[in-house]
Amino acid sequence: MALLQVSFYSHTLGLNMQMNVILPQQDPTNPTPRKIPVLYLLHGRSDDHSTWLRQTSIERYVSEMNLAVIMPSVHLSYYTDMVHGNKYWTFVSEELPKIVHSFFHNLSDKREDNFVAGLSMGGYGALKMGLAVSQNFCAVASLSGALDISSRCLSRQNSRDKQYWFDVFGDPQQVKDSKNDLLALASTLATSNKPLPKVYLWCGTEDFLYDLNITMKNHLEALPFDLTYEESPGDHQWKYWDAQIQRVLQWLPIKK
Repeated sequence: MALLQVSFYSHTLGLNMQMNVILPQQDPTNPTPRKIPVLYLLHGRSDDHSTWLRQTSIERYVSEMNLAVIMPSVHLSYYTDMVHGNKYWTFVSEELPKIVHSFFHNLSDKREDNFVAGLSMGGYGALKMGLAVSQNFCAVASLSGALDISSRCLSRQNSRDKQYWFDVFGDPQQVKDSKNDLLALASTLATSNKPLPKVYLWCGTEDFLYDLNITMKNHLEALPFDLTYEESPGDHQWKYWDAQIQRVLQWLPIKK
């Protein structure tokens, strides 16, 4: 395996950005003609591009999988074109894949070979990418995701960080059915002619986001999505995500 720490310029954000990249190391005497599948692995609200490597054994878990892992930083953006802030959704959903494939020509750009997963805020971001740009990703996984963002914004109206939520999403009364509402995105995608991604959801039963995950589970089950839902005892901690990312890797529809 090769581990790369990449610093690059984002024209969308007007910022130098960072990502960590795990690449399979192929035998140069016996090159594999098929391009390498890609997993975009997204961080949570209090994390950055380094946290998956620091808190889990993701590099070891993918060592025999011939799978590239892209771990970008998106700061506190909630993977969103912020109302008062920068266009992080445009960055992560449009610009970043182009940058990745311009740097690494041996990575596949086929939908069947591209996946996205994340935890907490990153679970929201991962499912958003799978639903909003489903033509690019065939499978999406969320661990302890903040998935019913309309309810989440409303619940933070009188909290200490209400200004943060307003800066990201705007008026909480207007989040429902907006471009940032995953429930609405799922309903719209299900009635379109676009391909539907396979979806994996997991949340701990003691997690403060558990109810939001149940809401999304019930919503997707009422629609024609290929959904795998799992839950187990646990709260919002890395020891659970380290275990569950292994389940996600087993679940990914990677072609042999």
